[in-house]
Amino acid sequence: MQKHGKCAGGISAGLIAAALFFASYRLSLAQPEDPPETAADTRWTVDDFIAPESADEFHISPDGQWVAWVKTVPDIDKDESVSHLHLSSLKEKKDIQLTRGPNKDESPHWSPDGRLVAFLSDRALPKKPAKDEAADDESSKTQLWLINPFGGEPWLLTRSERAVKDFDWIDAETILIAAEEDPSLYEHNLKEKKDDSRAVDDAAHTPPVRLFKLDVKTQEVTRFTRNDDWIQLLAVSPDGTKAVAVHQRSLSYEYDQRVKPVTFLYDLTSGKSQQLFTDGKVLPAKIRWKLDSTGFYAVSPYSTHPVYRQAVVDQLYYYDLPDQHTVKVDLAWENELGIDARNEIAITPEGFLALLAAGARYRLARFTRDGATWKRTGIEGENATNIFDIEVSKDGRTIVYNSSTASRPGQWFRASLGENTLGAPIALTELNPSIQKKPAAKSEVARWKGAGDEEVEGILYYPQGYVAGKKYALVVMIHGGPLGADMDLWDEDYAYPINLYTQRGAFVLQPNYHGSDNYGLAWAESIGGGKYYDLEVPDIEKGVEALIAHGFVDPERMGVLGWSNGAILTIALTVHSTRYKVASAGAGDVEQTSDWAYADFGAAFDNYYFGAAPYEDPELYIRKSPLYQFSKVRTPTIIFSGTDDRAVGHVQAWEHFRALEQLGLANTRFIVLPGEPHGPRKLSHRRRKLEEEQAWFDKYLFKPGLAANEALRADSPLGELIKRQRIKKVGLDYGVEVKSMLAPETIAHKGLAIGRFEVTRAQYAAFDRNYRVEPGTENYPVNGITFEQAQAYCAWLSKLSGETYRLGSEAEMTPVYKATAASENTLDYWAGYKPNPDDAARLEAKTKDLTRPAPLLKEVGSFRGVGEEELVFDLGGNVAEWCVTKDGKGKTLGGSADQPADPKATDAQPGAAYVGFRVVKGAPQATAK
Repeated sequence: MQKHGKCAGGISAGLIAAALFFASYRLSLAQPEDPPETAADTRWTVDDFIAPESADEFHISPDGQWVAWVKTVPDIDKDESVSHLHLSSLKEKKDIQLTRGPNKDESPHWSPDGRLVAFLSDRALPKKPAKDEAADDESSKTQLWLINPFGGEPWLLTRSERAVKDFDWIDAETILIAAEEDPSLYEHNLKEKKDDSRAVDDAAHTPPVRLFKLDVKTQEVTRFTRNDDWIQLLAVSPDGTKAVAVHQRSLSYEYDQRVKPVTFLYDLTSGKSQQLFTDGKVLPAKIRWKLDSTGFYAVSPYSTHPVYRQAVVDQLYYYDLPDQHTVKVDLAWENELGIDARNEIAITPEGFLALLAAGARYRLARFTRDGATWKRTGIEGENATNIFDIEVSKDGRTIVYNSSTASRPGQWFRASLGENTLGAPIALTELNPSIQKKPAAKSEVARWKGAGDEEVEGILYYPQGYVAGKKYALVVMIHGGPLGADMDLWDEDYAYPINLYTQRGAFVLQPNYHGSDNYGLAWAESIGGGKYYDLEVPDIEKGVEALIAHGFVDPERMGVLGWSNGAILTIALTVHSTRYKVASAGAGDVEQTSDWAYADFGAAFDNYYFGAAPYEDPELYIRKSPLYQFSKVRTPTIIFSGTDDRAVGHVQAWEHFRALEQLGLANTRFIVLPGEPHGPRKLSHRRRKLEEEQAWFDKYLFKPGLAANEALRADSPLGELIKRQRIKKVGLDYGVEVKSMLAPETIAHKGLAIGRFEVTRAQYAAFDRNYRVEPGTENYPVNGITFEQAQAYCAWLSKLSGETYRLGSEAEMTPVYKATAASENTLDYWAGYKPNPDDAARLEAKTKDLTRPAPLLKEVGSFRGVGEEELVFDLGGNVAEWCVTKDGKGKTLGGSADQPADPKATDAQPGAAYVGFRVVKGAPQATAK
């Protein structure tokens, strides 16, 4: 019920000085053991954020030996993400992919005997016998399937006309299912008429969601309940005798939260039911049974408001079956449970583990039942920090958990579980291997004084290549919700591609403004009752001002972006201030009266945060609507919206765009995402969002005046000519002045500062006066050079310049030479075709007829370079280049003019006359352990 509540939160105190308080929590960036293989491996691209791999729904087998889980990956052909089941051993390094295909396979549940896994899937159904084929199109997309995780293909369990909503095992042969009732005559008649119109909140004709028992062997389905409402959650006791089900009683509950859900306890043998929590205070969002089936825990949102549960904390309750008594579990923790965690509690034999809300992180703790109370023991140690999801084996000895930091991409791990410690972690997943190799931005939790002089927390990311004392651009990224938070975890996607901006040389600030979750109830509720906008905007602005005061940020180079509630606050900032040079708003409100009526949770959200309905206080809704203040906006703004968005209506984006367009005071661009809900699902639409946004920020913040030309291909000859124009050229030579001589120019490439060109003859002759340079060849690469001569040149240049110049190591340079231009100065160029080894030998004999030494060499930079922004030349040709092996010896890498560009020829050696070198500036990279 939040406006794109994004699971992330946290930043600096006073400003940044207080962030040092968190230094002990900061985890070092994960560096790859081996160097990346291509240029794309070190530079962040939009592809890294369109649909990164993810893993969730971890369920441990009853014997504690295995864990079944769901891996979500992008499917380019389907243009969306798909999900598959995986099985991982908890005793050894072993992972098995159980399902494949362009499907969404999810919700794996082990059978009580651990032999089978049931799951939901939208995969194509197997063909029925010919006599039943006509009924095939009546089956719903999402059905219940079964698989033997230790071998075999999945098989279909249900072929219902309705989607299975939820399910749980009763015993090894029976499953309890929540599904809509079969279609009524009313529905059949509408279908015959091809009438897809519908009445809103039509309870009389909306099929109830009931419970059914499914016999696994016979696939026979039996109706278990005849309720007239809509079951939305169920959980069966471990002994299979009881079930808890939460019933939705009103189709408009999400909209107005008037008629609350009710909870029933079912006896699965007799069919009898008993309503629980009749006072309406406990509204279970999650149910976790005790292992002995004598009671269960319920996670329930809590608010001080008598009607609305918008700004809440998650509390934990326990229902005891023998006593038929409910008690609130005293966690002895003011902020209660971590609200954004998928599994904030995991049951153990003695009680449960919990993730407790603690600002930018969760605190992992063990709770042990002690009579009518629970004793809390903190789980300590480095391994217990930055954990964001948990699952525990039935014997309580093994934990699986998700861990990451804002600078370390997430993975799932397994570990032994002690009384107050975790054993050494062992990785279960290997998600996003290409991302793991890339240089993630340094980050820290930071704090500052916000609205009302209260402390605000968030996450601060540093620009790539940060140098202390230098001022940088700033991009403020604002989370949704408002009951969301940006945490010290890895959470980058199409909406918030942080490293794309830090790579461009910007700080990124993610503020956890008033109203964010994970900071306790008072903080969450602080913006209710008409204070919406009043505290959040000052919180963000004061964080920005603190960064400026600290000397981190250039106040003339700042931008802001957000999605959903993050877009709402982005829009508010553009009304409040003209300091932001660029803005991006995805799915954001500008006019609150229409939001109240159209949004799925409109009345509940707006009545709570504004304190009244629009018909009660129309002036309030005008004051709270930025639309009526757009004459103040000067910030160029790009807008994104899905046509099927029911959280923030698509019309909001049209109002935003048309107002800015007609006022003509701020440039604007509007990207419509057809058929998309609140967030785009199609990969192509996510790509469009990222590329459009990057171009917009480049135009107005990073590269003002250098607007992208959609007719120009960057890799075209014209594109290269434009890039070459920026290269420094001094006299005859390419280079830079160093104490009245020319040193090779170095540029950033693949994480190194390497020579843009091979060292030229003129540059080398400044060191070795005996080296003869034929007139007209000053800019040819120096050639015929030994390893010792190359090292001597670097030592001389280092001493002369006062900076470190060296030959690159083999480990550093191998991936550099793999990323070469399509055409280089190799024997292929001179032959006019790709010679095989025999032809190459024949051609070598012919080149000896040429009189000039090393006649195949050309001036450095004669062929096309490689690199997105800055070009590097001749990596794959001209002269082979010296590098240093692990044992300190010399080795040549890269192509040369006398050898063909043959990837199979790993043992090819250039002639001595075709050997030169290229410098690397700076100390060698440290090798990660």
